[in-house]
Amino acid sequence: MPPPVATNAGNVPSWILQVSTIAGKDLRIEVRSGEVVVTSSFFALLVVVVASLSFHGGPVTRSSVAAGTLWLSVAFATVLALSRSWQREREESAYIGLLAAPLARSALFVGKLLSLLLFLGIVECAVVPLVAILFAIDLTTSGLGLLAIILCATPGIGAVGTLFGAMTVRTRARDLILAIVLFPLLAPTLLAAVVASRELFGGAPLAELGDYLSLMGLFDVVFLTGGISMFGLLIDE
Repeated sequence: MPPPVATNAGNVPSWILQVSTIAGKDLRIEVRSGEVVVTSSFFALLVVVVASLSFHGGPVTRSSVAAGTLWLSVAFATVLALSRSWQREREESAYIGLLAAPLARSALFVGKLLSLLLFLGIVECAVVPLVAILFAIDLTTSGLGLLAIILCATPGIGAVGTLFGAMTVRTRARDLILAIVLFPLLAPTLLAAVVASRELFGGAPLAELGDYLSLMGLFDVVFLTGGISMFGLLIDE
């Protein structure tokens, strides 16, 4: 449980300190255990390998299969990372301690989001090179565009995951409910990311992907705003 942090509605550094306390707690636990990053990365890499062996049909379909494989592995890794991250809060009533601590609900949301984004970033750093190798994607030409897509898509994925991960933490079938609720909400961002990645891998320049990046950016704003405003309502009994 994080140590109590004094709050002040007009004191911005106090809110930032609350965020850093929550995020730092998750990172320290992960450094000691490594269970979220290791399990999520292993599962995502396994999805990539299986997909490359099952669906790789040649140069014509390579860009489509590579794009779908990349974001499918990220989506599955997100669910697994969320499950393990919030399971920690469930153990030994740590979740109740978080709610009882003098922390702003928005700071709790943003702190959990930042730690999740770091975990997903590590997973993506492992997945992208493997996708490039198995599907013969030239990262020297598409790497910058892929980075832009990842930076636009990941915050929205993390925001939705953090919001509904907290909502389902106290349910018995939380993993099933999380997947059922999460994937429909992730669909707009994932579809935009898949199509943008497919066009990029097919040779489209980054300048032609502006509409997709703007769409993902819009989803990011909606999901982040909704998460900050609704988080307290969803987690308070």
